[in-house]
Amino acid sequence: MAREATLTIGQVAREAGVRTSTLRYYESVGLIEAPLRRSGQRAYDAGVLDLLRIVRLGRNAGLTLSEIRRLLHGFEPGTPASTRWRGLAERKLRDVMALIEQAQTRQRLLEALLSCECRDLAECVRPRLVTLSPRRASGDA
Repeated sequence: MAREATLTIGQVAREAGVRTSTLRYYESVGLIEAPLRRSGQRAYDAGVLDLLRIVRLGRNAGLTLSEIRRLLHGFEPGTPASTRWRGLAERKLRDVMALIEQAQTRQRLLEALLSCECRDLAECVRPRLVTLSPRRASGDA
């Protein structure tokens, strides 16, 4: 049974905690369907709030809008949520793990720089500091 489209764009925006311009943008990029119009005004059904919660969850997980669009609309109807999330979450988790590794490397470098007693900046590129650098390509010292 279809839900009745009774929510205005302002009501949806308030309930979802987004701006009305965000809703219009989400429509333009295919995240949410353009709602029915009543007297020229958008009229949403309450189901849009669930979609917006999913979008927020995806954004909080670091997914791009393109990835979220795939999550919502890129699968055969009836595909379980677990299947939809799994591939996206596995890829995103690898990205996050790489960022954590980079951040830890930078942390070690900054901690080493805190103990710097060099009189000249050129002294700071000695091997003990350069080996802690996030950049690992040879010849970049």
